[in-house]
Amino acid sequence: MPEQKSKRLELRPHHGLCSEFFRGKGYSGEFIKNMADTLKLLNGNDPLVVLTAGADIICGSCPHNAGGVCETEEKVRRYDLAVLSLCGLSEGGVLFWGEFKRLVRENIILRGRLSEVCGDCRWAELCAAASPRPTRTF
Repeated sequence: MPEQKSKRLELRPHHGLCSEFFRGKGYSGEFIKNMADTLKLLNGNDPLVVLTAGADIICGSCPHNAGGVCETEEKVRRYDLAVLSLCGLSEGGVLFWGEFKRLVRENIILRGRLSEVCGDCRWAELCAAASPRPTRTF
């Protein structure tokens, strides 16, 4: 299970999107358990997260994690940079999980920009089906 409270938790920015749509599906049983435990920790304690474009607490149980580097690093790095840009954040930024989650929801999900960020992800169809309709901005 992920570490506790006051410690800052490293988090890939695109995992802010994954966290919104996780429904108990994933790459393996170990990955699913780690993701559920991590989300419980994040949502229960509202810890500080450090935005990193490298392996994080979720990647630890991913079968695509090859020694701390994603086998699809170029693709997920693109996702991370898009989330940072659309949310007005930067790599290395530190903020509370709840604030990060709100920024991701308001700037990407509710504005209908999910497919723009990660439309080529293998889980995109699952996320699109669960995604709320975009909010109009006037």
